[in-house]
Amino acid sequence: MLFLGFAKGEDVSFFRPVFLRAFGRPQGVLGLIGGKIMANMNAPCAAWAIGLLEVRASDRVIEIGFGPGVGIQLLAQKATAGMIAGVDPSREMIAQAAARNAPAIARGQVDLRQGLAGRLPFDEDTFDKALAVNSMQVWPDPAAGLAELRRVMKPGATLVLAFTIHSGQQQSGLLERVTGAGFADAKLTQKGDDAFCVIASKP
Repeated sequence: MLFLGFAKGEDVSFFRPVFLRAFGRPQGVLGLIGGKIMANMNAPCAAWAIGLLEVRASDRVIEIGFGPGVGIQLLAQKATAGMIAGVDPSREMIAQAAARNAPAIARGQVDLRQGLAGRLPFDEDTFDKALAVNSMQVWPDPAAGLAELRRVMKPGATLVLAFTIHSGQQQSGLLERVTGAGFADAKLTQKGDDAFCVIASKP
């Protein structure tokens, strides 16, 4: 598997600070460029993942690491009588997502916050659906992020964690990590050779 042009197993530590500025916590010129790349690269995976969520019109949905806001926009088109919340650590991504979703923000349908997956600024049992696309692999503490998602999700709520094959996320151990965080009915689903995701629910 290739990761942004590098072979699996190749030492890319020299490029990690650049990668994080462009994709992990986008900022500055690299963040601007990274946002445009993510908008194109992640859009098919986001659309697929959102389809698996089976969003209803009245649903309250949270997306972690929303990047330039393509997924937020798609979610807002489905949860027309609900609410879409997003949390992302990058001010640059919040600016891009806010511009892309300005009408939905103006009518109070979309709420974008700066923050980390491990410290979500929402009450427990708030959301019907939860989504992260090409995001969990750059969370500072994935275990804390999953615990926080479980906290803010309603009982019976659905979680989808989706990744493109170039995300750097390994499938091995992913189901165990999700079930270990207290989620139920976890299963791994493939989108051909392009992407994969874990679907699970809060008991």
